[in-house]
Amino acid sequence: MTVRPQDIRSALLAREEIALIDLREEAEFARGHPLFAAQIPLRRIEAEARWRIPRADTRIVVYDDSEGLGGEGLVGPAIEQLRALGFTQVDALEGGLSGWRDAGYELFEDVNSYSKAFGELVEHRRHTPSLPANDVQALIDEKADIAILDARRFEEYATMSIPGGVSTPGAELVLRARAVAPDPDTTIIVNCAGRTRSIIGAQSLVNAGLPNRIFALRNGTIGWTLAGQELETGQQRRAPAPPSPFVAEAREKAREVAYRAGVRRIRWDELEHLRQDTARTLYLYDVRLPEDFAAGHLPGFRNAQGGQLVQETDHFAPVRGARIVLADDLGPRADMTASWLAQLGWEVFVVEWPQGVALETDSDGAPSPRGPEGRYKRPYEGTDNAAAAMQAYLDWEFGLVEQLRRDGTHGFYVI
Repeated sequence: MTVRPQDIRSALLAREEIALIDLREEAEFARGHPLFAAQIPLRRIEAEARWRIPRADTRIVVYDDSEGLGGEGLVGPAIEQLRALGFTQVDALEGGLSGWRDAGYELFEDVNSYSKAFGELVEHRRHTPSLPANDVQALIDEKADIAILDARRFEEYATMSIPGGVSTPGAELVLRARAVAPDPDTTIIVNCAGRTRSIIGAQSLVNAGLPNRIFALRNGTIGWTLAGQELETGQQRRAPAPPSPFVAEAREKAREVAYRAGVRRIRWDELEHLRQDTARTLYLYDVRLPEDFAAGHLPGFRNAQGGQLVQETDHFAPVRGARIVLADDLGPRADMTASWLAQLGWEVFVVEWPQGVALETDSDGAPSPRGPEGRYKRPYEGTDNAAAAMQAYLDWEFGLVEQLRRDGTHGFYVI
């Protein structure tokens, strides 16, 4: 059976549960796809489908771009595999990618597109303060009272970083910023490799009401490199664990932000009610750092660092319209992450960390990372990217707010 593009759009507008799955390799996916499509290449269906689409009767619609594949379609084999895995509602997108395009609907480039588009919308609506690379370099040169917080995963930070930067992955910012910069007169600068995590990170601190002057590093390490400035490599600096008074302060501030975003809080026993609702997909994510998760986590929860969950929502939650429950033993990381997911249009809850529940120390159950096959080379990764590719990437991001307007399905809001 095939499903018309118009029916997919109607389901998205009605916030019905649907998983729109692009079967191509990531490099092809990055050249153009619907806003809320998620990518699972045909060769990875067996490894990824069950954990990324946890409910067997989820409505799944798959597509490829058969014209671009020389007529060799991926849809038939994918439907067979998904049905063999137990999925009961699997259909094909009528006309594939061409059908979507011919219906007059938008195609978005790159990966994690809707999270990146949301980041641009946040900056557009909130006018998130930012500084260009040469201004930050001048502050470093004059030994100004600044703290540079790198909001990426630690592995990305270690690959290349702004001089003097400290690894503080996105969800850790509100929790740890005061430990790095206890003096309210210290200027805080948040960076990532491009734009999204810088914007979301800086705006997180603004939303939480930190007294410091706060800026995003405009265009991240891409902007730094295009300005002809040198990056550090192999750094190991990490934001320290905050003392108890700072934890309590962060908890109060983050909870208020989550409340303003409409996030709901539930107890451990109330989570069981959501688990028993078999008509809805439920994602359970522990948003702490991997080492914290490995030391002990709540039963049934997977690990997704909060900043990455906001950045890569299509990967961690490809079923649009599902419910998401977040856990964090201290609280601020889950509350801040939930505040952003709510603004991204998700029904999101934070579960109160229970006392007396036996913690698990198993892995998160996700398959091994993908290899290099078919991978899209991000213009903001590594240290060997062409300047033209980096500038083209920035130009693409600058146009995302207008493309969201044309698409009209996003349902995002900004507090």
